[in-house]
Amino acid sequence: MASKRPPKDAKLPKYKLVVIGEGGVGKSSLTIQFFQRQFLEEYDPTIEDQYIQHCEVDNNWVVLDVLDTAGQEEYSAMREQYIRNGRGFLLVYSVTDEKSLEEASKLYKQVLRVKDRAEYPVLLVANKVDLVAQRKVTREQGQKLAEELKLPYIETSAKNPPLNVDLAFHELVRIVKSFPADEDEPDENSSGVSGGNVIKKGKKTKQKCTIM
Repeated sequence: MASKRPPKDAKLPKYKLVVIGEGGVGKSSLTIQFFQRQFLEEYDPTIEDQYIQHCEVDNNWVVLDVLDTAGQEEYSAMREQYIRNGRGFLLVYSVTDEKSLEEASKLYKQVLRVKDRAEYPVLLVANKVDLVAQRKVTREQGQKLAEELKLPYIETSAKNPPLNVDLAFHELVRIVKSFPADEDEPDENSSGVSGGNVIKKGKKTKQKCTIM
C-alpha cells in the first residue's frame, strides 16, 4: 500500500492503456476492481469507460489513463480507434469461454495491423479463474497461445478477494516501459496531471482519492 501521495505539482509519466477482449470476459470487472476496489456482480455491457488515476508502480508514481472498451460485435468498428490511441493493451479472455480465446488471437493481430508493428506491448489475461467448475480453457491452452503470439501471460480473477488484478495493470506498465515509444506519441513524461486524483467514467468526471 502506498505510504504517501505523489508530489502535488509533479509532472508524472502517463500511460494510455486499453482493455480489450470479447464481450462478457470481465474487462469492466477487472478495471473497476483495480480502480474502485469493487466487484460487479451483474454483467452490464460497456460501450466506453475511461479512468485516470495516480498509481505507484515499482516505487515510482505514474498516471494511468485506462480505457475500458466494448466487446460486443456491434461496436467492433470502434476498435481501430481504441487501438490507435493505446500504448499498451490488456488482452482479456475468459477461461469459461473457448471462443473468447480465439477472439483474443484475432484482436492481437488487429493491434499489430493497426500499429503496423511486428510486436507491441500487450499482456494476455486469462480471467475468471475463480470459476473452477465452469472452466473450459486450461492454463496450458492459454500459455500455448501466449507462446504462439510471443506475449506474457497472467491469470486473474476480479472477484473478492481479487487475484493478480493489480499485478496485471502494473505488469503492463512495465511492458510498455520496455518498448520504444511510438514516433507519433506525445512525451509520456509530461502528462500535466498534478495534485489530486481524477477518475473519468464515460463523459462524467468524478473526483476520487488515490486507491492503492
